[in-house]
Amino acid sequence: MLRSYYNSSINNFLQENTDSIFGKLSQKYTHSLEDLQKVAWKKQIEILKQVTKSLESGSIYFEFSIPRMGKRVDNIIIIKDLILLLEFKIGSSEYSKNAQNQAIDYCLDLINFHEGSHNKKVIPILIASNAENIENDITNSTSLQKCILCNEGNLETNILKIINKLSSETPIEIDQWESSAYKPTPTIIEAAQALYKKHTVEEISRNDAGKDNLAKTSKIINEIIEYSKENNRKSICFITGVPGAGKTLAGLNIANERLKIDENEHSVFLSGNGPLVEVLREALTRDTMKNENLKRPDAARKAKSFIQNIHHFRDDNLGSHTAPTEKVVVFDEAQRAWQKSSVAKFMKNKKGIENFDMSEPEYLISVMDKHENWCCIVCLIGGGQEINTGEAGVSEWLSH
Repeated sequence: MLRSYYNSSINNFLQENTDSIFGKLSQKYTHSLEDLQKVAWKKQIEILKQVTKSLESGSIYFEFSIPRMGKRVDNIIIIKDLILLLEFKIGSSEYSKNAQNQAIDYCLDLINFHEGSHNKKVIPILIASNAENIENDITNSTSLQKCILCNEGNLETNILKIINKLSSETPIEIDQWESSAYKPTPTIIEAAQALYKKHTVEEISRNDAGKDNLAKTSKIINEIIEYSKENNRKSICFITGVPGAGKTLAGLNIANERLKIDENEHSVFLSGNGPLVEVLREALTRDTMKNENLKRPDAARKAKSFIQNIHHFRDDNLGSHTAPTEKVVVFDEAQRAWQKSSVAKFMKNKKGIENFDMSEPEYLISVMDKHENWCCIVCLIGGGQEINTGEAGVSEWLSH
């Protein structure tokens, strides 16, 4: 997918005029461009052109997308072995706690979900353009406990201090970093495994009949996955049931069971139902906070790798020739995936992609088909639910 709205070497960024850079940002922006955003971008460009004059080399990114998280970082500067994450608050005269937490949260998501940033030195920098000077603890900034706090006047000085104190001579390989995909760190995978440690299917089920059905369903699907794995086959499974029958729980259990069996499989539960994703993540976040005594942002991060928005998964794989990290994907409400005309309209209007020629089921199958050996798709199908305009229905999954 389009990882950033604008990226360049610092040398080329300095030579390119502001209107050209602003034009490229505007072209990539898929929403109505408000005056506030225009002013912010132009001011960021102005400040960063001044700041980067003293840097010998490096790369710069505007509106960098953190894989699958649905978040865009204002700016990233890569210099030597450092990743500087810049969050701007143009016109602000205070370093608000929310803004600081936002910058730190972006850093943690980048480290945990962007393969090229695993084990790298990522430094959160909050720029409130009109705020007062603050003395920063640069030495400990990579611990991600606090932001480096800057204003327009001292940003350059602080960046030079960061480079002098924290950089080494082994630079980040830019091409490799830019092409890196979504991949949770091992610690995140272990955390996802632990999310259900106090909850089995038997414990969560409301009644004995539901418990037996869920256990049987999970067993059969796991047998299909194991067969696919042992014989290098690609499989697609359908779990049907009326609303309330427990399909979502079965899907969550299957994804979780695969993590327990082999963390290298990277299973994930995907849903296009935004409120459901939020509710499930919130439940798991609260459970993790309670059982592991973690702060909310850390607990929430663990849930993010396990339950994701299907549209983030879809967009993250646009234009990629590499198979996704996941070997097992569970698609919730698969009958609601979009038909070809709906996807084509969305891709043209929102992503600037002309002549997109696949329905959502066809595209998602093609994404998983990039795996060279095996994979498994599990589709959860709701029976008796009306198909809305633009939705493909079950038949679209079966025709490919």
